[in-house]
Amino acid sequence: MPQGQPSVVPKDGLTTRQRRNRPLLMVHTGEMKGKSTAAFGMALRGWNQGWNIGVFQFVKSAKWKVGEESAFKALGQLHEATGQGGPVEWHKMGEGWSWSRKAGSEEDHAADALEGWREIQRRIAAESHDLYVLDEFTYPMKWGWVDVDEVVETLTSRPGHQYVVITGRNADQRLLDAADLVTEMTKLKHPMDAGQKGQRGIEW
Repeated sequence: MPQGQPSVVPKDGLTTRQRRNRPLLMVHTGEMKGKSTAAFGMALRGWNQGWNIGVFQFVKSAKWKVGEESAFKALGQLHEATGQGGPVEWHKMGEGWSWSRKAGSEEDHAADALEGWREIQRRIAAESHDLYVLDEFTYPMKWGWVDVDEVVETLTSRPGHQYVVITGRNADQRLLDAADLVTEMTKLKHPMDAGQKGQRGIEW
């Protein structure tokens, strides 16, 4: 897209404005770090537009405090106090999402992940958020806990003006085919290759 110009203008009957404002289904996949970070960057820009932001983390432990969570919760409080930006909800395992409130078997986790997906389906049907960040949601699909075809059907038929970004490795081809924007994070070099662990401010 040189200088932001699309290489093809489809004959879909839409105006340039309608096409530009069409809500997107986006996937960030690949082996390299940065998938969630890029999604949170989108959420930050959406918040600045006054969007209602919903973040749903499917794999990260509730004990793992990531910097983006603290920042977005502060932005949510700023919105409540001043009206600036938009409202923010951040849900992760162990904080209101039942699939990790307690240790359990794989069957327990699978059932709870499905319950979490059902809640997201309800929110999509109710048009609760402008942007959904489904962080590491590729894994419940890969593990068979959530049906990929059902996910694709729900997301491609979602009502209203709702953006969705899904992150995680090994995204199913059916999801990639349905998405409007797909980014693959490819590793060229990483400090862990030289035995260096994650750093404060970089990984969390």
